[in-house]
Amino acid sequence: METQLDPMKDDLPLMANTSHMLVKHYILDLDVDFKSKVIEGIIVLFFETGGQYRKSSSTGKEGCQPQFDETPKIRASEPCHIPVTNVSACSSKTEYNDFAVCGKGEEDISDKNGNHSNKEQASGISSSKNCCDVENLGNKDFLLVLDCCDLSVLKVEEVDVAAVSGIEKITRSAKLADVSKNLGNLRNQIVHELVTLPADRWEEQLYYFTCCSQAPGCGELLFTAGTWSLEIRKSGIQTPTDFPHAIRIWYKTKPEGKSVTWTTDQSGRPCVYTMGSPINNRALFPCQEPPVALSTWQASVRTAAGFVVLVSGENSAEPVQLQEGILSWYYYVTMPMPASTFTIAVGCWQEVKQPSFTAAIQTNTEFSLPSSQADVRCNEEICGHVEYPCRFQNPAARLQAVIPYRVFAPWCLMERCEEHLLQLIPQCLSAAYTTLGTHPFSRLDVLIVPSNFSSLGMA
Repeated sequence: METQLDPMKDDLPLMANTSHMLVKHYILDLDVDFKSKVIEGIIVLFFETGGQYRKSSSTGKEGCQPQFDETPKIRASEPCHIPVTNVSACSSKTEYNDFAVCGKGEEDISDKNGNHSNKEQASGISSSKNCCDVENLGNKDFLLVLDCCDLSVLKVEEVDVAAVSGIEKITRSAKLADVSKNLGNLRNQIVHELVTLPADRWEEQLYYFTCCSQAPGCGELLFTAGTWSLEIRKSGIQTPTDFPHAIRIWYKTKPEGKSVTWTTDQSGRPCVYTMGSPINNRALFPCQEPPVALSTWQASVRTAAGFVVLVSGENSAEPVQLQEGILSWYYYVTMPMPASTFTIAVGCWQEVKQPSFTAAIQTNTEFSLPSSQADVRCNEEICGHVEYPCRFQNPAARLQAVIPYRVFAPWCLMERCEEHLLQLIPQCLSAAYTTLGTHPFSRLDVLIVPSNFSSLGMA
């Protein structure tokens, strides 16, 4: 029987089997509907085979069935307040086996009462509840387990990334020749080539991630949603190496989901925002939460005209009109981060513009360090993280005392923000730079949240 937890008191269970499959990139394509108080759409996940499985398979345990990771039951870090581009240069070289094991598994703790067992599922996909018996593991299908709560999962399918036009441009043909006889292996090898592209090809990488996310499906996958997890399998696939490394999930949130708050702002207009607690983003999209799970993402969010969409991202998104009355906003992140730091806030916000006569406050020269001090800082900072377009290696970023920022607020607070907040932010950013060094993020959005905002931060 699944343990009943109180998210306000108990630590969150880390269900995802990241030791066998590790998400490297998410693409979200979402519609925000204020009438139904639902966020609905598609998420595409790109995986690499996890380190623990590679270790176990190298010792001859090819048939080892992954169970839920034996992970210290800790809550993922509470997200901080800033929509992000990059994060500090902390090492991500943690050993995988610190977080998970592969052995004679624990008891299956999916929801046996069918509490969240896909009542909306219309595609006729059968249940996978009994596909992970701990006996005779070599004959059982591999289970991909994602962290998930209070989501209506409608459909899961494999994505045919091999059908993307021009995908051969990002692959190393010599390697692909070895796997071309097996189409499943070819697709997985393409995903591997894509997620391991060098950092200086990040724009090309994002382009092909987008193309792959729009590729046709090549077969529905079996799935079961429990209280705290989403279990996915492909019939006849017994190892994570052979499991599809690009999958597409159709889903929608529930109005009562604990990851988002539907409310009104200080002007009485409708808005919705994500909360950093109590369950991170599990009720916003299926994800992986163990500490080893660091990923990049792209997000396209559509909503009615008149609303502004803010998402944690490196770019300052501008809306694109898709049809009359509907706008789309696109954000991306190229630095691997925990899924709990993904943020979305949609409301009738207005950008607080900087008066022209104070614009000089934002110039870098006024707050820059002396060049000698900056040079010392350059020599001292050595990054040990995975490869990505890191600002710490950018000489211009090292001298940028105040990063570009935007301020958003409800209309009733615009005047006070202009009078007080716009003068304060560049001084705070400069002080942080003087104390801590190079900003890990390339930009910042500041949002004046509603007064009922109960979280410690968004992202």
